[in-house]
Order: sequence, then structure tokens, then C-alpha cells
Amino acid sequence: MSYVRTAAGDIDFRGPLDVTKAATCVLDAHDTVIGWSSAARELFGYPTEEIIGRPVGTFLQPPDASARERESDVRVAVHRDGHPVHLVATVCHLSGAGPAQRILVAAEYAPLREWETQLAMLQGLATQSPVGLATYDTDLRLLWCNAVSEDELGRPLEEVRGELAEDLYPLGGFVTPGYPETLHAVMRQVLETGEPVVDLHFRGEQPSEPGREHVWSCSYYRIQGTDGQVFGLCEDAFEITDRYRAQQQLNLLVEAGRRVGTTLDVVATADELAAVGVSGFADLVEVDLAPGVLDGEMPDAAGPAGTELMRTAARSAAEGGATDTVVARSRPPCPVDYPPGSPQYRSLSSGGIVLVDDTLVVPLRVGGRAIGLVTFVRRDGSDLFDSGAVALADELVARAAVSIDNARRYTRERSAALALQRQLLPRHLPANSAVDVAHRYLPTDDLSGVGGDWFDVIPLSGTRIGLVVGDVVGHGLHAAATMGRLRTTVRALAPTDLPPEELLKRLDDLVGQSAVDAGDDTGALSGDDDVATGATCLYAVYDPVSRRCTMARAGHLPPAIVDPDGRVSFPDLPAGPPLGLGGLPFESHELELPVGSLIALFTDGLVEARDRDIDKGLETLGRVLSEGSGSLEELCDRAICELLPGSMTTDDTALLLVRTRELDSRRIATWNLPAEPVAAGRARELIAERLREWELEELVFPTELIASELVTNAVRHAEGPLHVRLILDRTLVCEVADAGHTAPHLRHSADDDEGGRGLFIVAQLVLRWGTRYSDWGKTIWTEQTLPR
Repeated sequence: MSYVRTAAGDIDFRGPLDVTKAATCVLDAHDTVIGWSSAARELFGYPTEEIIGRPVGTFLQPPDASARERESDVRVAVHRDGHPVHLVATVCHLSGAGPAQRILVAAEYAPLREWETQLAMLQGLATQSPVGLATYDTDLRLLWCNAVSEDELGRPLEEVRGELAEDLYPLGGFVTPGYPETLHAVMRQVLETGEPVVDLHFRGEQPSEPGREHVWSCSYYRIQGTDGQVFGLCEDAFEITDRYRAQQQLNLLVEAGRRVGTTLDVVATADELAAVGVSGFADLVEVDLAPGVLDGEMPDAAGPAGTELMRTAARSAAEGGATDTVVARSRPPCPVDYPPGSPQYRSLSSGGIVLVDDTLVVPLRVGGRAIGLVTFVRRDGSDLFDSGAVALADELVARAAVSIDNARRYTRERSAALALQRQLLPRHLPANSAVDVAHRYLPTDDLSGVGGDWFDVIPLSGTRIGLVVGDVVGHGLHAAATMGRLRTTVRALAPTDLPPEELLKRLDDLVGQSAVDAGDDTGALSGDDDVATGATCLYAVYDPVSRRCTMARAGHLPPAIVDPDGRVSFPDLPAGPPLGLGGLPFESHELELPVGSLIALFTDGLVEARDRDIDKGLETLGRVLSEGSGSLEELCDRAICELLPGSMTTDDTALLLVRTRELDSRRIATWNLPAEPVAAGRARELIAERLREWELEELVFPTELIASELVTNAVRHAEGPLHVRLILDRTLVCEVADAGHTAPHLRHSADDDEGGRGLFIVAQLVLRWGTRYSDWGKTIWTEQTLPR
């Protein structure tokens, strides 16, 4: 290799070794610089004229004289401005020069430079990172932490180095589920398994700020060498308290939307609000409502007075435990009084939110009217209510107010429907000698409202009794009103002594016509019209004289009949269509029942449920009835308890139990008379004799007069033979039957009329009278009040 000196005083090398891009300098035997390249001038910062003649030690430790040619060595030079320069230096001999002359070729060592940069970055990361960083040894003793961790611990590193992790952090709880109970246990798990834990949310107090809860996101991973040797554990943690609280507030509103308002019950909705409030927001929540709200009413525009609220719900979180553990539940609503100056009193007076230390009172408002108050309380040790918490409570209460108002409206409508239904259902069943009666009616617990199930017991002529049960489609006020119309219609038709199948035919015609009248011009029904189309009905007539029961049904379930020996049957009654559908005739079925037989009339709500088919319900009912002993009231209770445990039903239920009787033959007198004029006199004689046997002397004359008039009319206007019957029951019944089908009519005779007054006189002597038709003729009957 040779070199030439340039005009600038630098040297330019020539030879097989390309050193044009390296920093080169020529040294003499005394390691004095005698030549200098432009690259060396740039690398070390010395001008050529300043460095020539100076020893190489000015900027670089001279190469060892024993260094072999082209042997590289890593060295550290010093730049003219003082900063270190990492080099790779190589010694070469110059061709054509003395053996003492050597050339030093040096190039900057980039890996060392990168390592310095990385080291500087790591130092900056440790000191400048906003995330808390810490390292622990295999015993989980603190080795090092950065400034952020020092602030969280509240002590400098010199004081906490060597302390165990479990002593550094207070007890707390994990927001993230599925981890051990303490941070120390989590760190130990990571150290043992090598499985890192990332973004573990931990909730507790910060040692530097006791009494205030914080939330951190913590990550842990094990540190080990390439040979698998475990050195310890690294922790990074940063505070997410604000983010966590914002998320919790959002979650609370979402949870309130899911849990508040699940029922249309005012008290239950208030309790749901209180339960949500103590799930991480407050330690105690009290919900107080105006008394009228519980009954479905709305307070006046002025709002409830300070002493007119009812404590409807109250919930509190566990003392010293998790904030979402509820240990106190609401009791039945009770009056509550607020002293003047209390936060609640002030909120009622102002109509606004009141915040006093750890107590927050928010009014429940609907349509500008206050219907109650919600009080949130946080105990000592909990954060005070800030502006965000107040806004959250206001939003929570506003949403709950809508649900409470919906429940209030439902309560009002349900109360009105129940009141209407109570008025339309029989409150007292009439006393009779034909059957013993017990009944139960249970309104539905479903949110659909009051249903249209109904029943009735109707006294008929000749000591007979009418038994009826029905079910209207739908729920609510319309169903209750429709039920009332049907019951009234049946009570109007039954005294006409129509056969059961004929009564159902008349009822079916009426329902069908009502449906037509309720339709619009196209025949479609309005959505607000709840007509009786599709309603079902079972009507039965029992005669205690003959012990025969005649029944017919319109789409209804057949009754259950239990004989005195306990055998149960469900008669195969012809199934007519539901009312209002028309098209098919109704048919009746007649049974002769032993004395003491049990008849059960019921609606489908008793035997059918979501988790039980109707056949299973009928089987259970039959078993209960067959095993029944004691009074009918007790049997009703057993049937309800067995089929509707807890009296919870998704459909309203009607149950009518009757036990048959037979009228004593000694209280019945029957005579057959020819259709001749002398029959009237004979009837008077027979009746007078029997009434004296019954010790009813006071009724001899009026009864003779009644029988004489009825027999005379039958002889004149009908056909024979004639049948006269007296029945001594709660009234005195007198019946005259003939083969005719024309009934006499009551009319007012003029002064000059010779006839027409007999039936008018009869009507004045009796309690009631009427006509009953049969296949073979008709029967005119009267009832007289018995003397005291």
C-alpha cells in the first residue's frame, strides 16, 4: 500500500486494501501522526494542520506494537469535543516505507452505538414512564421500582427495597373474576407457572392516599435467562380509577335497565331500584313513595307533603364486606316522617336534588309531579358523591320513575278491573235445598290483568238449581265487562226455565249479534272492542226431587262428578262450539245422581299450566276430589293448594263445588186430575187437606184460590190430563201442569169485563210465578212465602 498527499494536506492511500471510506492515519515509530485522511478528520473532529505531529494518544490509545497486521481491536476514542467514539481499529504496514511506519485504519463501531442508545432509552423508560414499573426477586421482595411506583407506595425506593410484595400493598379485591384472592397469590402463581397475567383489574386503597378507593390495571410476567434460570418477576401497573368509575356508571344504568321494571308491581319495582342502587353505587338506598301511588293514584300537582310518604323499599350493602352484597331487604310499606331541615324535607320543599355530605336525595318525578324520594347514603370510608355520581343518580332515578309510573298505571287499571269483577261476580250465593255449595275465584298473577272467568248459582222453579261456569277470552276491563254481560244474560234467561241446550243457543245468538254490532262497515272488529266471541260456558240444572241433572256445554271443559263411593268421572258431554261462532247445535246430557254426589265445575286455569298439560291437571283434580272428606270449603282449599301451589296462576281460575241433596218425599204432594170442570173443586180439597197436615192453616185459602184458578184455566184453554204438585221448601210451591203449549198472560180487565181477573188475583197472592215448558206440555208454577 502507498499514499500520496493531497492539496489540502490530507493523504490518499493507494493499494489493494480499500480504506477510502475508513478513518486512516500514518504513524511513525514514535506513534506520532504523520499522515491523516479526510475521513479521520471527520470522525475525530481535528483539522489536519492541528493533528500532524501530535501523538496518536491525543485521541486514541495507540495500537500495541505487537499487534499483528490486519488484526481488529475494539477501542474507544475521544472526539475533539470530548464525547466517546467507539471504533474497530486495524494496524497495517505501508509498502515502500520504513518498517517503523504503520497505518491505523479505524471505523465507527455501530453496535456499541446502538447499545448505548438502547441503554439510554431503557433508563428513560424507567425514569420517565407514566406506568408504574417494579421488579421482584424469586422471594417476591422488591428489587427496584420507578418514580410512579414510588408515588403509589408513598415511600422512596431506598425505604421499600427488600420488602415483601404482600406487605407493600393493602388488602383489596379483584374486579376481574377468576383469580386468587390477593395480589401476592397472583404474583406467586406467575412466578411458579411462567404464565403471564395481563390487565388484571385490582381495587383497593393506595398507601399514599388511605381512605380512598383506587383501581389499577396490573400485568405480571416472569424474568428468566436463556438457560431457563428464573431471576424474578416484573410488574407494570397504571391507575384506571376514572375509567373504571365511568364504566361502572354505564354498567349501572345498563343493569338498571335490565333489573328495574321487570314486573308491574309498584313495591317490587321500588325494591328493584333499591337493589340496583346498593350494587356498587351506595351503601344504603331508601325509596319513599306517596301513599296514593301504591294504590295506583297520582299525587296532585303540588306533590306529596313532608309527612305523606311511605317507606316502600330499603336496601343496604354488607358492613365491611363487598359493596355489592345485599344484606337488608325491604319490609312492607310503612309511613315515614321527615323532620324539618332534613335533606328529604328540603328536597320535598324545593322539588330538587339535595346533597349533604354522604347523603344524596333525588326526587322521583313523573310528568312534572313528584311521586316520592330516593335517598342514597355512603358510609364512612366510601367516596363522597361528586358531580358525576349526582348526575348518575339523577339519571337512574329518572329511568326508574318511568317503570314505577307504569306499575302505578297497571295497579290502577287492575284495581278497577278487580272492583268491577267483584261487583259482577256473585258475592253471596243464594240459600237452597238442592245442593251444598262452595266456590273459589283466583285472579291471575300474570301481567296481562284480570281475566273473565265467572260462575253462578241460580234458583229455579220447582226447587231446582241452575249451575253455570264460564270463561271469557282476554284480560282486563273489557274481559271483566264482557263477563258481566254474559252472567247477566244467563241470570235473565235461566228463570224462564229453558233447557240447558236452548239457553246456550240463546246466549250464542246474543254473542254473535254483539260481535256483528261491534264491527265496522267492513265487518272487522275494532281493536278496543273486547266482545264475547270465543267465550266458553257450561250450564247445568239439578232437580232435587228427581235427582236428575241436565247439562250442556259451549266449548267448555266437562265437569268432574264423584259418586258417594269416591269414583270419579268426567261425563262425555256433547262438545258444542264456543259462544259466538255458530254453525253447530248444542246438545244436553242427563244424569241421575245418587244423593251426596259431588259435582265440580271449573275453568281451564285450574287444571292447565305452562308446565303441566290439561290431562295431567284433570287427573290431579280427580284424585283430590276422590280423596276428599270433610266440608266443601276444605275440599276447595285442597284442590287449589294441589293444583295451584302458592296460589300462583298465569290465568284466572274459577272453581264451583256442589254436593247434591234429595228433597224429602214427605214434603212433596202430587195428584193427577182429569181435564174436567170438577177438577178445580177436587184440587181445592186435596190441597187443603195436605196443608193442614203440614200445619200451614194460614195458606189454605190463598192456595185453594191459586190452584182453582190455574186448574180452571187448564181445563178451559189446554188439554189433559192435569198434574198438581205441592212442594214444601223454603217457599210453598204450587204447580199445575197440562199438555198444552200456550201460556196464560196477565192482563188488566176493564170494569165491564166478565173475565180476565183470575190470573191478576193470583199474581197478587204469590211471591213469584211463571211458566215452564217440556216436551209433553207446560207447567204453571207459583211460590208463596211461608208464615213465620
